[in-house]
Amino acid sequence: MEVKEIRLADINLSDFNTRKDLEAGTEDSSLEDLANSIKEQGLLNPIIVMRRSDGKYDLIVGQRRFLACKKLGWDKIPAIIRDKMDDTDATIISLIENIHRADMNPIDKARAYKKIYERYKDYDKVSGETGVSISTIKRYISLLNLAPSIQGKLTTSEGPAGIGALSKIAETFSSPKDQEEVLAKIGGFKQSVQLEIIKRSDGDLRKIDKLKDEALEGAFDARMCHGIDDCNFIPERLKEPIKEVIKKSESEKNDRSLKEIVKSMK
Repeated sequence: MEVKEIRLADINLSDFNTRKDLEAGTEDSSLEDLANSIKEQGLLNPIIVMRRSDGKYDLIVGQRRFLACKKLGWDKIPAIIRDKMDDTDATIISLIENIHRADMNPIDKARAYKKIYERYKDYDKVSGETGVSISTIKRYISLLNLAPSIQGKLTTSEGPAGIGALSKIAETFSSPKDQEEVLAKIGGFKQSVQLEIIKRSDGDLRKIDKLKDEALEGAFDARMCHGIDDCNFIPERLKEPIKEVIKKSESEKNDRSLKEIVKSMK
């Protein structure tokens, strides 16, 4: 491995760079902003490239930095040059560089995780290589089973729902049409409620409307707390009486919503 300045014209924008969506997360910092910053402060971090047999280079990490310097008209750019890497090694390096960035598109992360998994066929190994938990890796990979229309809306700044809820939709509903319909119905809820609705649906699309109505009535609110005492939206004077009412409702198998219980106590 060596560090030196190389010609931008000798650098190829390869498929190894895991960050494909350059628009994601750039609402506060555009390519123009980055170029201006580099012009004023210089390039603080070199890009990472892999040397090719023809003497040129494949870009592994630093695509936005490369494009910004190109925009400035630079002829050369500081680069860390890596040798002897296969496709997966290059993908791992790019992913590790970008993985903890909030502005990386989730689908780009998902594709990178999948590529690494396809090499090892072992989630423990992928976790060890990336430093990311197995559950998180699986959650991201499941996003690739979402309808293309939903994947297209997935950005870091304005997604249709949280990653957890979207991965749960992908796991629970296999039909792209069903996924789209579920998301349209539950998109306005906070993620904890979305997850509860999906879980309770058992993959039955017909249950979603009823569960949505129950959620609107506050039926899941008590269950989203660790206990009544932890529910900040319940007045202190009502907590003990509500506990008694819930206990009685459960013994009578009367599934009253929290909203109904609170109303009855006022």
